[in-house]
Amino acid sequence: MSLAPGATDVATTYSPRLTRRAALAGGVGTLVEYYDFSVYGFLAVTIAPLFFPSSNSTASMLSALAVFASGYLVRPLGGIFFGWLGDRYGRRVPLVATVLGMGVCSGLLGFLPTYASAGVFAPLLLVVFRLLGGFCAGGEIGGAATYIAESTPPARRGFFGSFTPFGSTFGFAVAATVVGIVSSASTSAAMTSWGWRIPFLLCLPLAVLCLWARRKLEDTPEFVRTKESGERTRWPLLQVLRTNPLSVLRVMGIAVATNGSGYIGLTYVSVYLIKTLHYPSGQVYWLSAAVIGLACLTMPLAGLLSDRWGRRRVLVIGLAGYLVIAYPVLAVMDAASSIFVVGLVYLLFMIFNALLQVPAFPMFTELFPGKVRYTGVALGFNLGTILAGGTAPYVATLLVEKTGSHTSPAFWVMGVAVVGLVSLLGLRETANTALPR
Repeated sequence: MSLAPGATDVATTYSPRLTRRAALAGGVGTLVEYYDFSVYGFLAVTIAPLFFPSSNSTASMLSALAVFASGYLVRPLGGIFFGWLGDRYGRRVPLVATVLGMGVCSGLLGFLPTYASAGVFAPLLLVVFRLLGGFCAGGEIGGAATYIAESTPPARRGFFGSFTPFGSTFGFAVAATVVGIVSSASTSAAMTSWGWRIPFLLCLPLAVLCLWARRKLEDTPEFVRTKESGERTRWPLLQVLRTNPLSVLRVMGIAVATNGSGYIGLTYVSVYLIKTLHYPSGQVYWLSAAVIGLACLTMPLAGLLSDRWGRRRVLVIGLAGYLVIAYPVLAVMDAASSIFVVGLVYLLFMIFNALLQVPAFPMFTELFPGKVRYTGVALGFNLGTILAGGTAPYVATLLVEKTGSHTSPAFWVMGVAVVGLVSLLGLRETANTALPR
């Protein structure tokens, strides 16, 4: 087995039980987190006029999407705080705290008054809770990826690491399903009056479910070894910026590609189909749930491929694929008269995103030594998410508004794919290597 730069050939015994528990807890946690965070995106069409009333429906929609993006602005701060906590005091505590905070903040959105009853305080409260939720979310996915990687044998890190993006992406499918059920079971008036609150309120019991999944987590053998050897650093943020700045930039660039393309499929497409192409909202929510769910089923296979072929090769396939398919997919959506045809090209788009997300997360953890791993992954990933994740639906909507072309968001997808390819230049393969120490 080859070693990563800076790694030490230390025999490590990985417990199959710990590996399975880490994958389950990480996957369930990211599922809940991304359900909490994405349900807002699926309800943006309904929320927009309730919190941002305007005679211009597009302006109202852009305001709602700007609030969606605002939740990402504070994610790096959350990543820094929870990364410090995880690198200094253990992986377990922040993994519990982040998902609990995210669930409470998103659940409370279901109790908010609308603009009609509270005036300007309604959108203000909406922004506050989105910011608080974003702060908590900033420490979740990096922590889950770190925990799974440190609990898994190198040869299986890609497969078990796929549970992190599986959970995050499936969270969108669950959100779409819940919104679809509520939308189908209520009239348009009822959905506007009270139905939109139900998906948010469900965040509270889901947070309890995640606490159950994570209640007995132990710290990883990697962290215990780092703690016992006295290698922990007092300020992991300063340490990672001083010793691993290129790795942070690589993670950020790859995160721009994965999130910039992913959020087009996960959030923007549903808004586009309802708002621009005028498909029935209930039909779109079910379509999104089905497509995202099917795409998730390909993720374990992508993880196996990344273990066998290497992280870089699978990432390059996904990135090059977007350069080829982004424009045709949106062109077909725009021209198609059948929701079935739309679903087929939508599924193709999301499968390519699986080829980006799955190898990316284990690769992120393989770029940093244990004493700064949580902080490095969280910092780089969240900075990339700010640049191209939460902003993607807003940018796509703005591009269509300014250019008049429904296919213009394809150029955004192609642009972030190029950023991802550039980020891979000069990077050595990290699959099947010991984690750096």
